[in-house]
Amino acid sequence: MKISFELSDKDLRYFRRVLQRVRKGRNAENEVVILDEAKTLLVEVKNTDAPQFVRSRIAQLSKLINMVEDKDWRLEGEDRKRVLNALAYFADPDDLIPDRVPGLGYLDDAIMVELVVQDLKHEIEAFEAFVEYRKQKRKEKNASPERLEKRRASLQGRMRRRRRGDRERHSRKRGRSPVGLW
Repeated sequence: MKISFELSDKDLRYFRRVLQRVRKGRNAENEVVILDEAKTLLVEVKNTDAPQFVRSRIAQLSKLINMVEDKDWRLEGEDRKRVLNALAYFADPDDLIPDRVPGLGYLDDAIMVELVVQDLKHEIEAFEAFVEYRKQKRKEKNASPERLEKRRASLQGRMRRRRRGDRERHSRKRGRSPVGLW
C-alpha cells in the first residue's frame, strides 16, 4: 500500500514554527548533546519496524552529522550553526509526535528530515562533492593538504553563493526560502 500526502503552505508554516520553537529551547552551541541525540535517533529508528519511508528519511541525518564532524570539511560559523539548528529538532524525543508512539512516532521526524534536506541541499551537495574529491585524491595518492584545503574553500564558497542566490530569488517571489525553515 502506498500513502502519499502534500504539505500546504500552512503545513510548512506549522513545521517552521515547530522547528523555531525547538531551536529556541535547544542551543546549537551544545553540539555534543545534539549530535549524540541525533545519532541515538538514527540507531533507534534502524532498530524498529518503522515504515521504509521513515527509515530512509531518518538515515539522511547521517549526512548532516558527518558534515559537522568531518575534520577536513571544517564547517564553521553560520554554516555550522544552520546544520546544528536543523539537527536540534531531532534531539527532542517529545517533538511534534513523541517518538515512543508506536507506528507514528517517527513520522514527524521523517517529514522534517525531508524539509531540512531540501533546505540544506547546497550544503549537502558541497559536502558530498568534497568527500568524493578527497576519496579520489587518496586513491591517486596525491591528496596534499593544500589541494584539499583549496577544494574545501572552493566548495564552501559555491555553497554560500548558491544559498544566497536561492534566498534572493525567493525573496523576490514570496519572501522566503523554498522550504522556508530558516
